Amino acid sequence: MTRLWTIIGVADVRRSTAWYQRLLGLPETPPVHSYFGQVVESDGTVLLCCHAWGAHEHPSLTLPHMATFGNGLLLFFRVEDFDAALTRARELAAALDEEPHVNPNTGTAEFSLRDPDGYHVTISAAVPMTRA
Repeated sequence: MTRLWTIIGVADVRRSTAWYQRLLGLPETPPVHSYFGQVVESDGTVLLCCHAWGAHEHPSLTLPHMATFGNGLLLFFRVEDFDAALTRARELAAALDEEPHVNPNTGTAEFSLRDPDGYHVTISAAVPMTRA
């Protein structure tokens, strides 16, 4: 089995971890370390890791002032509770980058917003819209 752990550089691990947990409707659990937190699904699957800038000298996480957030990265989550996720997103963000719409390529409803560090996040319904 192979698993991908997406790790993003963040200014405040506790804040970012809690933000994603809330957006995705997961229980809020504090990160084990001040420099690293995981957003974990109820079955134990790691959905996202939040890593403090500059900790452990990882080459791509040492220079936050050189980062262009969202350039080449899209955090794309498929959720079963789309409407509830939309409500939570509206509570977390002053505005959405993209209002809910149906993606013509997938047939699923989706919307987009920015996280506290400026990363682009898209939430997509897990199931395509039914066509009448």
